[in-house]
Order: sequence, then structure tokens, then C-alpha cells
Amino acid sequence: MKHEVTLGNGIKVPALGQGTWYLGESSLQRKREIDGIRKGIEAGMTLIDTAEMYGNGAAEDMLGEAISTVDRKSLYLVSKVLPTNAGGKRMRQALQRSLSRMGVDYLDLYLYHWRGSFKLSETVSRLEELRAEGLIKAWGVSNFDIDDMEELWSVPDGKNCLVNQVLYHTGSRGIEYSLLPWMLEHNVALMSYCPLAQAGSLKRGLMQNHTLEEIAKKYGVAVPEILLAWNIRNGHTIAIPRSSRPEHTLSNAHADSIELTEEELALIDKAYPAPTRKEYLDMQ
Repeated sequence: MKHEVTLGNGIKVPALGQGTWYLGESSLQRKREIDGIRKGIEAGMTLIDTAEMYGNGAAEDMLGEAISTVDRKSLYLVSKVLPTNAGGKRMRQALQRSLSRMGVDYLDLYLYHWRGSFKLSETVSRLEELRAEGLIKAWGVSNFDIDDMEELWSVPDGKNCLVNQVLYHTGSRGIEYSLLPWMLEHNVALMSYCPLAQAGSLKRGLMQNHTLEEIAKKYGVAVPEILLAWNIRNGHTIAIPRSSRPEHTLSNAHADSIELTEEELALIDKAYPAPTRKEYLDMQ
């Protein structure tokens, strides 16, 4: 991969990875999904994100089969712990189940999926224990807004958070007002889920937008590749598009070769303006 992001611990990861939301839930599509993951790895998309929540472990199980023939050290594996499992003995048990499903003995990054009832200090303490034992190499959070991040920074060892994974795409730029600047200042990488607006109403006609279509035409690609190129434009964002088809995975990987010009970025800004006020995190 041409585009990389350097995390706060000095580790470099590809700016384009692979998501697994909704994957692994259909036995009829399993072979195709596994092929897609493997094609993505071959294309350099070696960062793969999953979660115990996805299909109640089905995505992790599918991913385990997909990577069973791949050198573990060549991968950067990310999973997430549910809020209900984010404290006490439950986190260790949840992690062990995730590791077992994926057939690996450690995760490169473990994310707190969203805030629940456990105190942040408790969750961070458990994450730090798992890191000290080598069961995870690093940890981060997901769906944390700026107030959450500031609170996290006040907790002992909270500053060891490397990543915040939130929804971010051309049609959902709310984090650019205050959250993203805070993350840049504090060296917390952005991992953007649904960078192709696959989750629902926020798609807002993205795939048929005239500006995006014209830019895509110039590069001889489809609009999704432009959306991904835009997403990773600043060197601090890791995009994790999901695909259940190998051909789509390879198209996603091709976005790594696109360098949008300042003029093109300005045109996209005009079509989808940056926020001028604080907005709540989008979740869909």
C-alpha cells in the first residue's frame, strides 16, 4: 500500500484496510467472502477490522478461516469488545473467545466498541492488563466523541489510546469540527467505518453525485474509489471498507493509487461542505 498511517506507538499500518460488518452471516456467501478477504490481503489491505458483536462472532469465525493460510505476522488484526464485556473478568473472557474464533493468540489492536456502564478507569485498567500480558499489542476506542476523549485522557493510562473508530465519509463530516482536530493534536489516529456510506440513510445520493462522478471519470474509476481516496487524503485516517465480493475488494484497494488534487478536493468540499458547528456523531 502506498498510503500508510503511523500510529502513536510508531507502528505503520496501511491506510486502506478491510471491514467485516455483516460478513460471515450467510453460509451461501462464506466462500466468496473468504476469497474477498484473501484478495484484499494480497493487494496490501492487511489491516482487518472485526468485532465480537458482528453476527455474534460469525464475522470473527469467517475471518479466522480466511487468514488460516496467511502468515499471522503480516497482518494487523483489530477486534472490539462489547460494552457489557468491558470490565472485570468479562473482558478477558470475551477476548479469549475472539482469539479462539480467529485462530490467533494475540490482537494487534483491541477497541472498546462504545461506552457502556463500566467506568472508563475500569475498562482502561483491564485493557492495560491484556496489553501487559501480550494478548493485545495496543488498544483504542470506538464511537467516542470529543467529551468522551477528553474524559479518557483524564483517566490513568487513558493516553495510551491509539485509535478512535467512528463513522466518517464525504456525506458525514461532522467530526471535522472539533473531534478530529482534537485527535490530530493528541496523536490519536482516525479509523473510519462505513467510508462508502454503506450503513443507510447518510448515503445521500453519494454514488450519483455529479461532482464525484466527474472526478471518477477523469481517473477512469467508479465513485467508491474516489470516496476512499478522499477518506485517506490526510495521512491520519485508516479507512475500513467492507466488501463481500472479491472484485469490489480489489476496486477498493485501487483507491490507494489515487492522489486527488487540491482543485478536486475543493470541488468535493463545495458539494459536501465541512461542518460549521458541533454535530453529534453519526452512527449509521
